[in-house]
Amino acid sequence: MENQDPAVVEAVKASGESTLEKATAKAKEKIDQLLNVSLNIAVTGKTGSGKSSFINALRGVSEDDDGAAPTGVTETTMKATMYEHPIVPNVKIWDLPGIGSPNFKADKYLKEVKLDTYDFFIILNSERFMQNDVMLAKEIKKQKKNFYFVRSKIDNDIRAEEKKKGFDEQKVLSLIREDCQKNLTELGDPKVFLMSSFDLDKYDFEILQNTLEEELPIHKRSALLQAWPVCSAASLEKKIKMFKGMIWAASLASAGIAVVPVPGLSAACDVSLVLLFLTRCYYAFGLDDGSLSRLSEKVNKPLLEHLAKSKFASAIREKTIARLQVSAALIAVSSAEYYASLLPGLGSVAAAGMSFGTTYYLLREGLNELANIAREIRKDAGLDAI
Repeated sequence: MENQDPAVVEAVKASGESTLEKATAKAKEKIDQLLNVSLNIAVTGKTGSGKSSFINALRGVSEDDDGAAPTGVTETTMKATMYEHPIVPNVKIWDLPGIGSPNFKADKYLKEVKLDTYDFFIILNSERFMQNDVMLAKEIKKQKKNFYFVRSKIDNDIRAEEKKKGFDEQKVLSLIREDCQKNLTELGDPKVFLMSSFDLDKYDFEILQNTLEEELPIHKRSALLQAWPVCSAASLEKKIKMFKGMIWAASLASAGIAVVPVPGLSAACDVSLVLLFLTRCYYAFGLDDGSLSRLSEKVNKPLLEHLAKSKFASAIREKTIARLQVSAALIAVSSAEYYASLLPGLGSVAAAGMSFGTTYYLLREGLNELANIAREIRKDAGLDAI
């Protein structure tokens, strides 16, 4: 079986039934971490730098959606505004007040916005970074928090420059990056990420994701990967790999939970866990109506029709797995294969096996089907090579 957790495998091999209980507890802890670990992202910068558009892009919502961060609004408060991720509620993005005031005091600002709340800071500017940005970064660094400079609205710069004779996009991007870094020399040589909130597949959005993932504590990375929008084939595959690595934990956790029968299945499983896990996959892979509608509009192709091919996508949209007619024989084989590879001859584990097998089978098949649909959509949209 792929992606088994070595610690749990060894724990179960070490002894019998009592160790299964320990392994199940460990699995539940892993799933709780996947579903509930908090991640608080602070977004700050000068008023008008595109903070709201950036926050909406991170949350996968359009400006006119309910609960979207309002754009084009003049800030009059020193209070931070929290926006919960619509599908990953443990991920919260905070819109901090603007820092453009001539009398800006970084230490006072961080105290007022409660610095300890946030895991890291993203400092936006749609022009050059100024002294206030530097002062804020220095104060954040003193408090041993990470910060990242994002030069926003790059699409506007490119549109303005491409009308000129001899336009070279890479040269323009290099000049913008160098110009930004000139004002940040006091901080050493910090990276500046160039991006457009309306075209995440371009520029440095994926580089920022990779940097954040590398620098976040390990237990926070799954939250970032679930919530961060898909911006490339590589970022999609990273999400798929992460969820595949959690199937064993979700399935083992289900073996210790009171289960319910599912119509069409001869075995029982933890229905709520299956739905929640696959729903997280569904949204993380960008298969929700909002994401696909925006992508369809962008590439001028109907993409929602791909979901009709997937029984799992239909089940998620209807919030029920009763429609999934799964072969009991396949579930039994799935259980047998897993336990044979894990610990041959462990009869006492078999009591929980059918629940495990049903959950494992549904999660594995569901994840693979949703992953393949997501890959097909990217190819059909012309985002990845066929």
